[in-house]
Amino acid sequence: MHEEDEFNEDAGDSGPSRSEERREALAVLELAKRLVEQPEARLQQIPMDEDLRDLVRAAQRITAQIAHKRQVQFLAKHLRREEPEALDAIRAALDHDKSDHRREAQALHQVEYWRDRLVAEGDPALTELLDKHPAADRQHLRQLARNAAQEKLKNKPPHAFRELFRELRDLLSDPQ
Repeated sequence: MHEEDEFNEDAGDSGPSRSEERREALAVLELAKRLVEQPEARLQQIPMDEDLRDLVRAAQRITAQIAHKRQVQFLAKHLRREEPEALDAIRAALDHDKSDHRREAQALHQVEYWRDRLVAEGDPALTELLDKHPAADRQHLRQLARNAAQEKLKNKPPHAFRELFRELRDLLSDPQ
């Protein structure tokens, strides 16, 4: 009966359940897929040892679908052998890149928003923009907006439209 008690005590703390192990393995497989999608320059910035980096490069070179999938799974197997801290550092580096991309996309959307407003609304939108950015060149922006509106009406190539975009991008990216 003493052995039976020891068996019951061990059953209570047998480690992670099979479902938890599977979720962790799938998370590492997703991490491996994300690593394989990274360009070489970005791969150099991710904190990992050279053996893992070589495995990522090998998976990137393989184009046959099944062989590529098998290589990614092989990479995931090696990633599962890494320390949790190393995996967390890799995830943090990849997530940092994703947040940078979101900020850049948001900034471009802001530029597009102001460009479209300036072309469509004219002076009222320009006044509002200048309230937020008093250092902007009112006359130059007004001229570009008018030229862009004329280009749009006459179905001409969007030279002023693009130039307005560049000017706004420079204005909105300036920290002042």
